[in-house]
Amino acid sequence: MYYRLGLALLTTITLATFSWAHQGPDPLSHWYLQSKHIKDGQLESRLGPNGQLLMKPRYVADSGGDALIFEGRNAGCILAKDLKAAQPYLPKRELTISAWCSIDTRQSWGGILGFIQDNAEHEKGWVLGYDQETFYFALATTGVDDGDGKMTYFKATTKYELGKLYHVAAVFDGKTTELFVNGVKELSSEEQHGDIDYPESAVYSLGIYLDSNERYPHHGRIREVKVYDNAAQPEWVAQEFAHHRMLAQEDPNPQEPHFELLVAPYLQFATQTSMTVMWHTSATATSVVHYGETVDCSNSVELNPSRIHEVVLKDLSPNTQYFYQVESKTPGGKQYKSEPATFRTAVDSETPYAFAVISDTQGNPSVSGKIAQLAWEQRPSFVLHSGDLVSTGSDHNHWLEHFFPGMRPLINHVPFYPVLGNHEQNAEHYYNYVSLPAPEYFYTFTYGNCQFFMIDTNQKVGPGSEQYEWLKTSLAESNTKWKFVCHHHPPYSSDENDYGNLWKTNKGTHGDQRARQLVPLYEEYEVDIVWNGHIHSYERTWRIQKGKAVESNAPFYMITGGGGGGLETPAPTRPFFQNNVRRGHHYVMVHINGGTLELKSYSLTDRLFDQLQIKK
Repeated sequence: MYYRLGLALLTTITLATFSWAHQGPDPLSHWYLQSKHIKDGQLESRLGPNGQLLMKPRYVADSGGDALIFEGRNAGCILAKDLKAAQPYLPKRELTISAWCSIDTRQSWGGILGFIQDNAEHEKGWVLGYDQETFYFALATTGVDDGDGKMTYFKATTKYELGKLYHVAAVFDGKTTELFVNGVKELSSEEQHGDIDYPESAVYSLGIYLDSNERYPHHGRIREVKVYDNAAQPEWVAQEFAHHRMLAQEDPNPQEPHFELLVAPYLQFATQTSMTVMWHTSATATSVVHYGETVDCSNSVELNPSRIHEVVLKDLSPNTQYFYQVESKTPGGKQYKSEPATFRTAVDSETPYAFAVISDTQGNPSVSGKIAQLAWEQRPSFVLHSGDLVSTGSDHNHWLEHFFPGMRPLINHVPFYPVLGNHEQNAEHYYNYVSLPAPEYFYTFTYGNCQFFMIDTNQKVGPGSEQYEWLKTSLAESNTKWKFVCHHHPPYSSDENDYGNLWKTNKGTHGDQRARQLVPLYEEYEVDIVWNGHIHSYERTWRIQKGKAVESNAPFYMITGGGGGGLETPAPTRPFFQNNVRRGHHYVMVHINGGTLELKSYSLTDRLFDQLQIKK
């Protein structure tokens, strides 16, 4: 009797354990990413929502038919554009995600399938993806820290091989997260527990890591994806892999990345004998710059293949016009070659020169593009940019679609020298796209008879800070005729509400208090002009010394924040330091000849609205 009871109990347990393996529940969603399931750019689901492809479909053959290849910077597939549309297909507490995929390009944030926001304190949802070496599953639940948005990235141990198909499965049962690669459990953790914590705003996406400020398209194949609102047993995962084991046994078939130009050539950090040329291609390719004193560009420099190309041309002649042309070629023979463009090396201290000042271009390439065109028509020697190059520094598309297109043709021909604004978010993209003296967030450069001191006022700048002490020493050592400082936040500002709402109270700081800690250095070391942004308007002060407007021997402060951002308005009454203030998009030209400086400010219609002359 006891034997029969034990056998019956064992049979019940065994059937329960293997129920997923033999039949299992229906998935919430099921997609075959094969040519027969894609029509007119739409992925037709077996279950769940259809998907809209963001790229033109191309397929790679395998032993089971074919699979969609995700490639290019626009790769991806949108399954639902918001939580309301996605909610019927999102697991609430338990989940299983099963995917067959390959990776052709390593990246830090690869995405296979996800509904996610991963923005500092707002980390919600889930995503199945990969990093530079392994697969991961990221998850946020309500049971961790009272559901205040903390996500965990669970990583597998298998190091994937490029071009090889893998079966990856993530399982969560409300308290335990498991990650499987090719049917083998590689991770088990109880770090997340409770219901899945979904973001209120997100996009249900396939073949892309996508949230409000990050977009990392997948490069590789995705063949099949299933999503369940149940937690699968390990035996089911093993059988799911076994059904198509032959796919994982095929030879790797990595596809050469889609090749296109992401950022056209632009210039950085000119000296009398050198110029840095940069550009960005979507795939690794050769870095070659052809250059010379004629359009034939008979000289060339080649560096190691790269994606973000940074080539320094050396041993150039001072104050000389050069032509340059860049070339990149992939191992598969795809090629980009630019049209010839020009630049001029820096002048000596005796030669006149001019430069443009622009700030707060942000996400408005239609305005910044017009300003760049107008400034280029005046043929400046270089451009000074006072920060907020983009609206969201961590969003790569803001650089690709807003800043760089909006600065043409100016930066094709002259280098730009920027400082970090608050909108750059100290993001990696900024450091990838500039070539400046270390540590890049503060630096100095000399051009002609002037020296510029570039500061990051998003960080500590008070006495005793690294930047303060560096600036104090650098100013004291400078022996140039003109000294200029550039940082994003203005020590003095007539703005209506950034430093106290002056329409509701007469109490305000009239400027950034952190940046104002630097003012004593400017006064002590005879800085001529301090350029700022942040406020989206134009302002030029009187000379200021010890908190008072003076007539000589003190710095001017200028806000040039009219490069594209939404315009701001001055306060209702005039503070002591205000000389000229104007609401409107604009740019500034500065012309220097020895001890004479002429400053001219222009509107978006190229109307001169302010000018100043200083004589040393």
